[in-house]
Amino acid sequence: MKKRLISLSLAAVMAFSLAGCRGAETAPTTAATTAATTGAEADATTAAEGASDETEALTPAENFKIGIITGTASQGDEEITQANKMKEKYGDMIVTSTYPDNFTTETETVISNTVAMASDPDVKAIIWCQAIPGTAAAIDKVRETRPDMIFIVGTPGEDPGVINPKADIVLQVDEPGCGIVIPPQAKAQGAKTMIHYSFPRHMSYALIVARHENLKTYCAENGIELVDVTAPDPTGDSGITGAQQFILEDVPRQIEKYGKDTVFFTTNCGMQEPLIRSVFENGAIYSLQCCPSPFHAFPAALNIDMAGHEADVNYMMEQLQAKVTEANMGGRVSTWGVPCNMLFISAGVEYAKKVLEGQTSGVLDETILRETIQTCAEEFTPGAKMTLDYYVDDEGNAKENHFLVMSDFVTFE
Repeated sequence: MKKRLISLSLAAVMAFSLAGCRGAETAPTTAATTAATTGAEADATTAAEGASDETEALTPAENFKIGIITGTASQGDEEITQANKMKEKYGDMIVTSTYPDNFTTETETVISNTVAMASDPDVKAIIWCQAIPGTAAAIDKVRETRPDMIFIVGTPGEDPGVINPKADIVLQVDEPGCGIVIPPQAKAQGAKTMIHYSFPRHMSYALIVARHENLKTYCAENGIELVDVTAPDPTGDSGITGAQQFILEDVPRQIEKYGKDTVFFTTNCGMQEPLIRSVFENGAIYSLQCCPSPFHAFPAALNIDMAGHEADVNYMMEQLQAKVTEANMGGRVSTWGVPCNMLFISAGVEYAKKVLEGQTSGVLDETILRETIQTCAEEFTPGAKMTLDYYVDDEGNAKENHFLVMSDFVTFE
């Protein structure tokens, strides 16, 4: 299989990186015993920078369990697949739960499911991906009785000012950075137009808005016309089925209007499958998912049999290359080689385990967290290199518990 790797520098994206901005300085950490104050009382800036300067390792826990909360398979099966993989690896140490598909109107269920998981006193940490709206409220509720609970959340659906003060660690794709790197990637794939599918709920999220603003700027720089198309919200009255049907019907209309040299992007996971299917059927361009991964929507969209290969990146890459070749779409399809949401769950579990075993200096040990993320990435994709940056707010303040992750494109020839 021939793959072209396009590595783009992210120095212009964030001013702080884990590798270079802190030097030999010891990272501030948030001890588990101060989590209640961090989650419920401290303001966003204080909590995000760490409510404690304590760096001593926590007392190792005994007979601990780690909870994993994901969506159901209907929203995207990567997260629940990886949760099950971690349970296969660690057995009864892992407990799992899901949040409802219509989480925007079932916040009480989101909260009650989390409280139910935390009611087991052996559950000492909860890994949450995707951390949909309602996660912060659920964390607050749990910490009323379990101030010691460790929360590591991936792919948050709440703004940084909401989730950062609540969770101990936040892991997220560098969405603003994707707005910078996608346009030149799309241009290299032959794109002249970009169709951006989203809806008002998503376009109220700070980092999605930041990505969109960068897409506007860098599409213009790369000679690509950016066209915004409002799609139905999958949590609305028409549900995920209605949103997917809209995509299936609209992609051919957009290609008829703008031609096949059109790259398509949507902010929603549930829309990726029909989008990929339509792009392949109509010979358009596809650069990246909202949650980059070789597993995200490709198998279902392209009828790839994943039995026995659910987390096998090499197998997936081979199958994708075969589908691209079959469709005569060489150079027009790309993704990341590392499955980001699966990575967040794997790294979250492995890191929480180290914290609970007393291997870290407090809950937020930056060096060990970074090493854990890199190790887990390489387990998925040997040789993969992840770039991690702090989230930086509008005032230029780096939030040292919120990490933005970036990887390289893999373009199928």
